[in-house]
Amino acid sequence: MIKSIDQLELAGKRVFIRVDFNVPLDKKTGAVKDDARIRGALPTIQYALAKKAKVILASHLGRPDGQVVPAMSLEGAGARLSELLGSDVLHADDCVGDGVKKLAADLREGQVLLLENLRFHAEEEANDDGFSKELAALCDIYVDDAFGTVHRAHASTVGMVKQLADKSQKAAGFLVAKELKHLGPLLKNPARPYVAVLGGAKVSDKIKVIDQLLGKVDTLLVGGAMAYTFLAARGVKVGASRVEKDKLELATRILENAGKKGVEVLLPKDHVVAAEPKGGIATEIEAGTISDGKMGLDIGPKAIVEFSRKVLAAKTVFWNGPMGMFEVAEYSTGTKAVAQALVEATQAGAQTIVGGGDSAAAIAEFGLADKVSHVSTGGGASLEFLEGRELPGVAVLEQ
Repeated sequence: MIKSIDQLELAGKRVFIRVDFNVPLDKKTGAVKDDARIRGALPTIQYALAKKAKVILASHLGRPDGQVVPAMSLEGAGARLSELLGSDVLHADDCVGDGVKKLAADLREGQVLLLENLRFHAEEEANDDGFSKELAALCDIYVDDAFGTVHRAHASTVGMVKQLADKSQKAAGFLVAKELKHLGPLLKNPARPYVAVLGGAKVSDKIKVIDQLLGKVDTLLVGGAMAYTFLAARGVKVGASRVEKDKLELATRILENAGKKGVEVLLPKDHVVAAEPKGGIATEIEAGTISDGKMGLDIGPKAIVEFSRKVLAAKTVFWNGPMGMFEVAEYSTGTKAVAQALVEATQAGAQTIVGGGDSAAAIAEFGLADKVSHVSTGGGASLEFLEGRELPGVAVLEQ
């Protein structure tokens, strides 16, 4: 059993909340360019403050590799959080050490202290015992609200939880609890028909999740650049499209395995093609094979109709990975159509889950994120969860 933050007594306690403030910053000003992850943590932070907790927030930002990199400071994130909360946020210049200890000890009820970037210390990613003890010593209660990092066994997600003075004082924040609530049924008992839509660049990134999904889904729709590896494995000519040649055998095995398990695999029947992967150049629609020198950069109109029909007939849909180069207008139609189909399926009563990463970015860009059942905040974490792997940051919260 994993407790939620609202099952703990927080008043007067120092509550350490592991948040995900790994947000994009403006290179010149250091200001936050997209505050979605900060806003995602607000319900948990505001709940703790309302319950008169002394709140300590910790996050990583970027990959400073154990070095202090001023451009990766959390100061900008703290300033944005302060604006969103409408109250001051104290910002520590480190995440451990005597100065931080004193700041934590002096916190008053209803105050917020944001620690500096955890990854300025190599010990964070190394899950170092000494570093974990220093973090644990700052608090009475531990709350994890950073789903995007629960697949990492780091000091702030695993090590410090094991060092708590009272090991029962740990819980999931509202964001992590929500992720587990929505993703859990995909593994156990999804409503059928269950359709998975996979896209993105590489088959190799999705092998394990495909293997797991083949034991669960009724239909697998494959778009994005990875579709061309599967089409090539079926002997279809795909021109200059991106193909992982060393994964052709694997793609063949996956297709054979799907056939044995009675899972329908749909690959795009037509494509938006161009001579180069960029905007502002001539595009064409090609069905079946792709001409030499041309590359597929989005699914075509026939594929859009077929994929959309399958999504609309589903009771459960999991989507991870765009259907093409959605960030370029000419190749965004397929991804937008899948997102719209998910919205319509949701309105018809289906459970629709978007698995983080580029899919989450795309559905947010199209303004549809609040019109599906759930958009995961952790691309890697949601995929590993669906692979059936134990997530260290979740396992450590078990009571």
